[in-house]
Amino acid sequence: MNGKAPHLAEHKVADSGAGADATHSISALAKEFGITTRTIRFYESRGLISPQRIGTARRYSKRDRARLMLILRGRNLGFSIEDVSQYLALYDADPGQLAQTRLLLDKVRTAINELQMKRRDIERSLADLSDIRARCEAHLKRGD
Repeated sequence: MNGKAPHLAEHKVADSGAGADATHSISALAKEFGITTRTIRFYESRGLISPQRIGTARRYSKRDRARLMLILRGRNLGFSIEDVSQYLALYDADPGQLAQTRLLLDKVRTAINELQMKRRDIERSLADLSDIRARCEAHLKRGD
């Protein structure tokens, strides 16, 4: 590992090619991430991103874009808005990112356990449904 804390965003998103001072419009970010502008405004209303306001226009910094990427990755992994918010708050407050990494590890362990339980439930349901299907098919064959 490179010594940095693991991040929720381990996937690559196409770089806009802009420099470090570049800003992004809400529509450009929505298009890039395949989400609606309403979704971005929701994350802004929750304090997860804080774009600069120029008149009525929002301008998102490189930091906002990175945070949005983390938010979306966390949400795709099933984390709640509160979980993502906690993670981002620790990211800002903990330069060594140890607390952030501990929190992420705890959340990931919990998510894995929950998914494994769901998988067992699904496998059990599939077995039950397969049994019912077989019985129905056998009953119909006897009735023909």
